[in-house]
Amino acid sequence: MRVLIAGGGVGGLTLALCLHERGIPCTVLEAATQVRPLGVGINTLPHAIRELAALGLLPALDAVAVRTRELRYLNRFGQEIWVEPRGTWAGHDVPQFSIHRGHLHEVLWKAALERLGPDALVAGARFAGFEQDAEGVTARLGDGRSARGDVLVGADGIHSVLRAALHPDDGGIRWNGIEMWRGAVDWPEYEGGDTMIVAGDMREKLVLYPIAAGSRPGTRLTNWVVCAQIGDPARPPPRREDWSRPGRLEEVLPHVARFRIPFLDVESLVRATPEFWEYPMCDRDPLPWWTQGRVTLLGDAAHPMYPVGSNGASQAVLDARCLAALLAEQPAPEALAAYEAERLPKTAEIVRSNRKGGPERVVDVVSERAPEGFVRLEDVIARDELAAIAGGYARMAGFATPR
Repeated sequence: MRVLIAGGGVGGLTLALCLHERGIPCTVLEAATQVRPLGVGINTLPHAIRELAALGLLPALDAVAVRTRELRYLNRFGQEIWVEPRGTWAGHDVPQFSIHRGHLHEVLWKAALERLGPDALVAGARFAGFEQDAEGVTARLGDGRSARGDVLVGADGIHSVLRAALHPDDGGIRWNGIEMWRGAVDWPEYEGGDTMIVAGDMREKLVLYPIAAGSRPGTRLTNWVVCAQIGDPARPPPRREDWSRPGRLEEVLPHVARFRIPFLDVESLVRATPEFWEYPMCDRDPLPWWTQGRVTLLGDAAHPMYPVGSNGASQAVLDARCLAALLAEQPAPEALAAYEAERLPKTAEIVRSNRKGGPERVVDVVSERAPEGFVRLEDVIARDELAAIAGGYARMAGFATPR
């Protein structure tokens, strides 16, 4: 059996490593001609890190990431709403990592290059289409080349060409009207140097977390995200060329000005960032099916979701582990059908939950009831109600604390 993987991102490379571990040959077809450490910070949760640790990647990840100790939800005045330990501090056997997406990708790419060999990773191979028959599947590339295998997996992201081929009538990308500004900059450590913050209200949110050691002692490479409702969710999303464009201070600073975080000057942090980026917050509707014969989808190609709850990259890793295990046990069409049956319902539930705010609803609920802050949190919301929101999401997404 040979597996063709269209897309060499987090999901595609994790699948390649999982297949290699099981002795299944594969070829990764990556559209980019040069692999570079792009992006900003992400979080990878213990249920995904457990799979990467099983691949022997924990030391490499520890070298470039931060083990997240605590997550705090605050209102825009910095008042504490909900706090929970994370990773090993919550009783998991592996950490939660806050990491630069480019560094995570680099760890996976280097491991795949060393283990599978350079011939298995084909850069500059833009997927363009496929044909399949009873014996296998042929992937067509944009430059006229082709590749033949027993299975084709589309791991080519939210703008997936393979998804469009399987579902030409798909409703397309959905924008919720929220714009995100994202950057990372060396900054003095705050709250122990391993704390993740989600703060805000129904209008704007702020997300902060360190993702690597800083260039000087006492500093961290600190990732920040500012989210604001600026558009009509009924309107089409910005054009693709408007995704990941350079951000402008004059646009983000009015939103930043509403936050009062006692241990961090958010405006100074943003102003000190030499370059940051602007993105629309988008997802797609869950699909009725992913698999057609020997062809299936994985990661953002299958289930792109709003970036709340730290689940996008983590769910791609779980997809990869599940699919590789099934391909090692069953003939290709049966394995792909079983993979879809296992993973589609779970990820569709997360997509729908993220549209409602996921665990960040604790911030929304409190801000709706007490928009100008509170004297006593228990006068606004019961702890049991907060626990039901945060804990319910963790159980649904598969990373509930073992304690």
